[in-house]
Amino acid sequence: MSILLEATALDDYKSQMNIAKSNLPKIEHAPQTLRDIVQERMRTAIIEGHFAPGERLIERPLCDQLGVSRTVVRETIRFLEAEGLVEIIPNRGPIVALLDWDQAVQIYEIREQLEGSAAAVCAQRYSGDFAKRLGEALAALNATMDDSEWIGVMRATTRFYEIIFTESGHSIAWDIVQRLNGRISRLRVLTLSAKDRPKPGMSHMTAIFEAIISRDADAARAAVEAHILDASTTAQRFLQDETKKAAGDV
Repeated sequence: MSILLEATALDDYKSQMNIAKSNLPKIEHAPQTLRDIVQERMRTAIIEGHFAPGERLIERPLCDQLGVSRTVVRETIRFLEAEGLVEIIPNRGPIVALLDWDQAVQIYEIREQLEGSAAAVCAQRYSGDFAKRLGEALAALNATMDDSEWIGVMRATTRFYEIIFTESGHSIAWDIVQRLNGRISRLRVLTLSAKDRPKPGMSHMTAIFEAIISRDADAARAAVEAHILDASTTAQRFLQDETKKAAGDV
């Protein structure tokens, strides 16, 4: 009987307070853990060149700089190793992974196939507010081009491609690209910093956008291929020069 009275009293209270029964708001983005924050900072530091290729990653200074335990640093290093940003060298420990031209050309070939296919399919099938969302992503990317740090450009570029891959339905291909994203971002920083590119990177992205929105699948694929060719040519020059310096040839 008391339970019934309590339930009735609660209903009366809700009625008096005009409280509407509704679902709790969904958590769109889970809060970052300490490990997530450290991984993001270390990844960004490597991509932006704070740690040079081949540089040793020593636990104690990293713990002091980041204010975290050795356990968190070790977990982060293992995570970045899986992304291809860190290498573990016997008797030396972890270093920032070297990125040579042989590796880069494979990454560019994978990008050309996956991005070209996604752009072509997207041009044929997009619907709804896709054009608006992709246009906003392009504008957001353009707004970051003059930033003093590269991380904004990397995130905006990733978002631009994510929209294309999602609309095309190429979810597995996007998973593959995401696994390579750390190394792709390192190459992007390398090529974006070049002042003598035949065509600015933003012009390529705009050409991809316009071809997709025009529903021209062949032009969309061709725009991606032109972008990859330009970027790979620039990266090849940089990486081959770095390889020569490391070998002591220049």
